[in-house]
Amino acid sequence: MVNMGQSAEFGKFLKAMRSRLTPEDAGAGPTTGARRVPGLRREEVARLAGVSTDYYVRLEQGRNIHPSRTVLDAVSRALRLDSSEHAHMMDLLENCAANPRAAGPAAQGVRPGLRQLLEAVGDVPALLLGRRSDVLAGNRMAYLLFTDFPSLPAAERNLTRWLILDPAARELFRDWKTLAAEAAGALRLDVGRHPNDPQANQLVGELAVNSEQFRQWWAGHRVASRSAGIVRLHHPTVGDLELNFESLALPDDPDQVLRVYSAKPGSPSSDALALLGSLGAGEAPSERERTAEVPPANLAES
Repeated sequence: MVNMGQSAEFGKFLKAMRSRLTPEDAGAGPTTGARRVPGLRREEVARLAGVSTDYYVRLEQGRNIHPSRTVLDAVSRALRLDSSEHAHMMDLLENCAANPRAAGPAAQGVRPGLRQLLEAVGDVPALLLGRRSDVLAGNRMAYLLFTDFPSLPAAERNLTRWLILDPAARELFRDWKTLAAEAAGALRLDVGRHPNDPQANQLVGELAVNSEQFRQWWAGHRVASRSAGIVRLHHPTVGDLELNFESLALPDDPDQVLRVYSAKPGSPSSDALALLGSLGAGEAPSERERTAEVPPANLAES
């Protein structure tokens, strides 16, 4: 049985990736004739991938959802897909054969040992993120740096939601537009991995209703996966900071990552973090923080 909704998503993704390239970008030779739409033509992708134009057209239309791995790799090279985009394409293809009524992903849990680890690295901000970038847990420094996630309603404890919809986040991150676009791309990757996740679909809907920029990013079908990098902030209490972040995947749960933010030792940012920690030292975790350090609905302690 073909999942028509997912086969359409597969085709839309291919079309979006095709539209971003020029013939020169993809090594298809100089442009000939007027182009009514941006990007490569289907026949150019087909030629680069070594398949017939009719075959590629059927792929984009979702009418050939059983291509070989060799063909998919060739299409990926023709479209200049990076590793995240290639993985997303494979997820979408797998979804074409999935039962659209299948149950969603299992409940997320937080091991007690991970909570202890978060507290043990208490001098540096750290968050445990799950599917959809739900904030499953964090330490005091992370909440002082970003926002007090445990104090938010359960359905709002999500890093992407906060980043895109909260005006305070827009003021906090000096590279807000880049980070928000990457968050939207990471959410698309997550939806591709878990197409039957009702909470992910609900989150996409909420973001689309409330953010014009998110609608534009989502329509572009771009995906993003960045496990490390630099964030630049202007904190209302301690001023400018430049922090490195590392997202560490947990071997026993591929849907969870531990994201740690650190400053270069001896730098002004390191001093600012220390000041932030000292200013918030008197703020003991509330009972709500100790017991409600979990995101929306389907979380089970393990």
